[in-house]
Amino acid sequence: MKQFMDKNFLLNTPTAEHLYHDYAAKMPIIDYHCHLSPQEICEDRVFETITQVWLGGDHYKWRIMRAHGIDEKYITGDGDDREKFRAWAKTISMAIGNPLYHWSHLELRNYFGFDGYLNEDNADEVYDMCNEKLKTMSARQMIAMSDVTHLCTTDDPADDLHWHRLIREDSSFGTKVLPAWRPDKAMNVQAADWPEYIGKLASVSGVDICSYDTLIKALKKRMDFFAENGCTVSDHGMPDVAYVPASPEAVNAVFLKALKGGQVSSEEYRIFRTAFLLDLGREYAGKNWVMQLHYGVIRDNHRKVFAKLGPDAGIDSIGSAAPLSELAGFLNALAETDELPKTIVYSLNPNDNAAIESILACFQEGPCVSKMQHGAAWWFNDHKLGMIDQMTSLANEGMLADFVGMLTDSRSFLSYARHEYFRRILCGLIGDWVENGEYPADEKALKKITEGICYQNAKQYFGF
Repeated sequence: MKQFMDKNFLLNTPTAEHLYHDYAAKMPIIDYHCHLSPQEICEDRVFETITQVWLGGDHYKWRIMRAHGIDEKYITGDGDDREKFRAWAKTISMAIGNPLYHWSHLELRNYFGFDGYLNEDNADEVYDMCNEKLKTMSARQMIAMSDVTHLCTTDDPADDLHWHRLIREDSSFGTKVLPAWRPDKAMNVQAADWPEYIGKLASVSGVDICSYDTLIKALKKRMDFFAENGCTVSDHGMPDVAYVPASPEAVNAVFLKALKGGQVSSEEYRIFRTAFLLDLGREYAGKNWVMQLHYGVIRDNHRKVFAKLGPDAGIDSIGSAAPLSELAGFLNALAETDELPKTIVYSLNPNDNAAIESILACFQEGPCVSKMQHGAAWWFNDHKLGMIDQMTSLANEGMLADFVGMLTDSRSFLSYARHEYFRRILCGLIGDWVENGEYPADEKALKKITEGICYQNAKQYFGF
């Protein structure tokens, strides 16, 4: 029987052990999509307690705590930090098979030197030990300990990028912290506060936004500003990738209706979203930016919880209504005019894996290596089986060796342990293929494939 999370955790063959320890584990990290706070990075925040690092804003943990019967007081409520940590310890000790169990223990080991396993009996001891070490462990130090060379935060077009500019001026920090363009608020014409947001965007852009065309003009100005501050990556979150082409007049009618506070229908939103993404996609191609498309989520299912806590409260789920034919239509509309940017597609529904591979393969073109990327297993899928399924699908239908690999998609500075988890699973998968005789023990090729997926591919793809 193997020891709990020993040095060969998830590495079930000699080839897997070799690939991980000699190649994967030694590679730095590029985090091309995360939700870390640039202000906390700039100010080099020191957290007072492990609870603040672990439970603050982490809806992954909130979900299983609720499932385990923990009172909301100890999740998002006014329970004190020690009580909340005890509640988390009680929960995680029973979370057998859940990736949070592995992530949490990798974080305890990598950042705090704790090699045991967390439970109710040792919760206070672990809490005190972590808090003592946190006194000398700042946000930047956690990033440096993880050997992160580049990280891209998630930033609204109206953001002044103040904190990014201050970080860039500070030569003492070795990690490049770059903004990533996330214009979801500008696209969501169904949001009640959309007219208010458009007013804010008009103010910062200096453009009188009174029509759809002037909205795009304002966004282009903000994209120029983001580019000046190092941005090369965009990101969009949406229920599906719509392709419902309509006349300019029809698109503008939706804009005006939303600006006046009118209720925009689902079909009108799809019309607007189509035009919006096409116009921005063309701009991305011109700027050589990467376009990331995250779709397939049903947001805020539990309305009572949403009313109390707002978005990202752990009440989202996998959707099943994504029209994949429209994804193909959308990509084709950009490709027809040679304005299809480098694109990464993520579906929250794992049933879409094979379809995504087959669609993206239609739009691959050199000289860019795997210009069209199937993004890493995302959110509800970034567990062992989800990662294996996504990478196996990519290998079956495309070029796994060209994959840009893992991202954290997290608000926690400790989440870089997820890259270790991913890399162990990757090496385990490749190791199985080699030892099953499905791929030769070609040392040069295996080294290039492993190091590429862990780091080099992303560096080349994003131009870092």
